[in-house]
Amino acid sequence: MNLATKKQVVEKLNKRILESQISILVDYKGLDVEAMTRLRTELRKEGVELEVVKNTLLSIASKGTDCELINDHFLGPNALATCKDDPVSPARILSRFAKENDKLEIKIGAMNNGVLTFEDIKALSMLPTREVLLSQLLSVMQAVPTGMVRVLSEVPRSFAGVIKAIADQKEAA
Repeated sequence: MNLATKKQVVEKLNKRILESQISILVDYKGLDVEAMTRLRTELRKEGVELEVVKNTLLSIASKGTDCELINDHFLGPNALATCKDDPVSPARILSRFAKENDKLEIKIGAMNNGVLTFEDIKALSMLPTREVLLSQLLSVMQAVPTGMVRVLSEVPRSFAGVIKAIADQKEAA
């Protein structure tokens, strides 16, 4: 790979890391081509990009990004998974795939200027999907006005009940 190509790869990778919400470093050593293709396909469906890149180029591309914090882990064969939209998707897919294929090792991740350990990534993978979280938020947001309407409508209803009771009482007397 000549110098111009390396610079292009570094620029592209740096831009992708800067745009992503999460970056997860995995060791893919021992995975066959079929398994790696299956993993990439699953990740691509969720908008996650997985790229095998040389550690020196990754180290250069990570300068000024969240990935700079995990620079010490750029050893051995690495692949970097990044996602712009949903930080939970890559964690969920990689964790599930690592359970099925013991040769895939999730090393470390970076998100919001912080380092994610394997345990953090595993905990992140347990979160519900973005759609489920949004629907839960919407139901909570709808519960407050609904409750308020019920409380406010009870006041006139109770007042009408009292008036009717007084009227019935006076009629009977």
